[in-house]
Amino acid sequence: MAETPVLFHDLSFVPEGEEVVVGRLDTGAYAVLPADGAALLRRMADGHSPAAAADWYETEFGEAVDVDDFLEAVRELGFVREGGDAVVTGPVRFRWLGRVAFSPWAWLLYAAVTAAWLVVGAEHHDVVPDPGQFFFSGSTLVVQLVITFGQLPLIFLHEGFHTLAGRRLGLPSRLGMSNRYLYVVFETSMNGLFSVPAAKRYLPFLSGMAVDVVALAGLGLLAHATRGADGALSLFGAICVALGFTVVMRLVWQFQLYLRTDLYYVFATALRCHDLHEASVALLRNRWWRLLGRPERVVDEERWTEHDRRAGRWYGPFIVLGVAVMLALMVFGSLPIVVSYAGIIGRNLTGGRYDLYFWDAVVSLAINVGQLLLVAHLARRKRRSPASPAPVPEGERA
Repeated sequence: MAETPVLFHDLSFVPEGEEVVVGRLDTGAYAVLPADGAALLRRMADGHSPAAAADWYETEFGEAVDVDDFLEAVRELGFVREGGDAVVTGPVRFRWLGRVAFSPWAWLLYAAVTAAWLVVGAEHHDVVPDPGQFFFSGSTLVVQLVITFGQLPLIFLHEGFHTLAGRRLGLPSRLGMSNRYLYVVFETSMNGLFSVPAAKRYLPFLSGMAVDVVALAGLGLLAHATRGADGALSLFGAICVALGFTVVMRLVWQFQLYLRTDLYYVFATALRCHDLHEASVALLRNRWWRLLGRPERVVDEERWTEHDRRAGRWYGPFIVLGVAVMLALMVFGSLPIVVSYAGIIGRNLTGGRYDLYFWDAVVSLAINVGQLLLVAHLARRKRRSPASPAPVPEGERA
């Protein structure tokens, strides 16, 4: 048993019921510990040696503890500062911008924009997006390119507000750019979010959806303000409404809770769960395997906290709700667009004229078919490649 104090990274201790969430602010790694285990860890993090902390634990809780085994467990979590680990110091950049973006005056502005759009939309229904307004041009290629690249600033705004909401709390949240197959995506890493009380996590989770609503309203107001002299939407206005439809689709997509969307994390936080999805899926699978008489396929449910298991037993209907949302998106959102696209392509290809619209349809169709084939090829190659060792999870991704 070591008599020398162990150096730890800066750790946060957030009580949640009978448990304590312990996390690293700089990496986002966290663990859910019983209150006595968290107290032991805090004792060592405060500078007491493992031996002294073990003596204190025995006096405080009336039983001995294997502090060496405990220390090895927290070292695997990355809580112990090793020799080459850098110490993260300094203030969080752009924290001031996060405070401005979520100040009372900013919320008043967001509410005013949204209210103005609702008033305008009640009288002018053409600024309220629907699938019929998606094709703002007779050129499917133009629509495809404008929607593809026009979405990027809107997605950046969504993820950027997640980042600012985290930085407002002093968390080193980061916004990065990556790709999924052929598509450019923005990703937010909200390190340390579990180091703040649960009540403060809702805004970082919901901030992306909030700014989506404001962006949708802003696009509708721009479309209305740029009408032509005859009262019809201008080309710019039609593009705004088409982009607004993509925002609506992303908002509805958030209700697919089984995909661990922003709303899923709101839901899990409200229930004080740490791995609700995995716990509920494991419980459903265990019930299925027991029903089929295959006990060897049953996984150990003790891997999740008792609270997660209790919530997971009735979380199944919400997974079904997510599947229903997915089907609704396909039927009422994607399918009308696919049907319209097929109709436009069919007319342009079979019109008997080799004009710009014909070649526009050829190029647009080639791009879409090429994307599907390339995605299928990459997925097939990924399945055939040797499986790499799965990384040890350090915590829930926010």
